[in-house]
Amino acid sequence: MRVLLIKTSSLGDVVHTLPALTDAQRAIPGIQFDWVVEEGFAEIPAWHPAVAQVIPVAIRRWRKNLLQTLRSGEWRRFKARLRETRYDLVIDAQGLLKSAWLTRYVKAPVAGLDRDSAREPLASRFYDRRYSVPRDQHALERTRQLFAQALGYELPSGIGDYGLNREQMAAPGEEPYLLFLHGTTWPSKHWPEAYWRELAERMSAFGWQIRLPWGNAEEKARAERIAEGIAGASVLPRLNLGGVAKVVAGARACVAVDTGLGHLAAALDVPSISLYGPTLPGRVGAYGRSQVHLCATGPNAGKGDRHTPCFDDLLPERVANELKALLRSAETN
Repeated sequence: MRVLLIKTSSLGDVVHTLPALTDAQRAIPGIQFDWVVEEGFAEIPAWHPAVAQVIPVAIRRWRKNLLQTLRSGEWRRFKARLRETRYDLVIDAQGLLKSAWLTRYVKAPVAGLDRDSAREPLASRFYDRRYSVPRDQHALERTRQLFAQALGYELPSGIGDYGLNREQMAAPGEEPYLLFLHGTTWPSKHWPEAYWRELAERMSAFGWQIRLPWGNAEEKARAERIAEGIAGASVLPRLNLGGVAKVVAGARACVAVDTGLGHLAAALDVPSISLYGPTLPGRVGAYGRSQVHLCATGPNAGKGDRHTPCFDDLLPERVANELKALLRSAETN
């Protein structure tokens, strides 16, 4: 059976789709997926053994220069690629108009969420088969339920399996280290830089190496300030997504703000502390074993405000104690 999966973005959403593929692969021997995904995340689907082809799409970039996209032939080539393979089914796991629109170019039945379940109800009009999935649960579990209904198997019980091999992805021979994932999008999601600095000092005092990745100039400058003068703390060179994944896979543990790389750490079964301020982890938090969610409790916590800081009460001492407990637990398991 050959299925075309449409789940274009974001990083966390793409990662959250992987366990549904594992469920399907175990339930239907020989099933293969081709995956339409934003070009910036195209490395991720290829890590899963059920994925035969990755079909990059560039909706974000194309929107910025529609005329150039049409003139260059990129859009034409993308549509042609969708028609190259004969599919038994298309699953739109995004539930948005932009993802539903892409299903128009494939000659196969299309499955997706019904209007009461999709993030954008109008998207359901593009589907031949519509399925109801309750909203009040984690996004990853919702995707697993959609796949089970669309492909006709019983949803497995227990925690979802991302299907990734951490040992194969990690660089060999690395000394033990902690990874601090300090970069994120909203200003309000940032844990205070002084707190990161104090946490680095505390963990360095216990002999831990600390690594800090970055994705832009602002994040690099912050990482350098956090690491400056702290024994064993180092700023990584700029890495692509595959390079960052190797570093994540090799970490003994991570501390992360609400960011896509935190979801990647969970997918790779890396023990992690995730810090939540303006957002709550219930429906979109890091999902997996050895995942600890610490939430701010101030007046602005959990309000979804993109700009107002709310982390004052989530102090480095508490995070350090939780991290040490997580490390001890990982050693005994």
